[in-house]
Amino acid sequence: MTHPLPPTPHTAYMYLALEQAKQAYQTGEAPVGAVIAEDNRILAQCHNEREARKDPLAHAELLALREAARMKGDWRLTQCDLYVTLEPCAMCAGALLAARIRRIVFGAYDPKQGCCGSVYLLPMDPELGGACEVSGGVLEKECAALMEAFFKERRRKARG
Repeated sequence: MTHPLPPTPHTAYMYLALEQAKQAYQTGEAPVGAVIAEDNRILAQCHNEREARKDPLAHAELLALREAARMKGDWRLTQCDLYVTLEPCAMCAGALLAARIRRIVFGAYDPKQGCCGSVYLLPMDPELGGACEVSGGVLEKECAALMEAFFKERRRKARG
């Protein structure tokens, strides 16, 4: 699938995260995709795998953190940026802060569990040593539409 030439690097990486989210959707996972990049080099591209792995920790962000650390040979990801289709939850935001991610860029806001501005702004909390830049709303409509379609389909299937 091709996309028009994106106006910013954020958009280009978010398109890749959106492709990961679509892969998650196709396998019955909540459609969240994540990409970690450093200096225009992609270190990780992952999507949710909680159902497949039967693992509550298999969020796209955490899988991407593990892969990026493996690729770098270091858990410190100080020059890395994360692009994710849904605002990270408290668990993921905390892990991103612990990994010292430089920047978090997300698509759709999560007004119920989002901890990068919606419910709480964990990565920038000075009490936690937060110094991570956060930007939300990149390709927000596309990311939100995919989540809405997924949950609408799940509700329809649940009704029979």
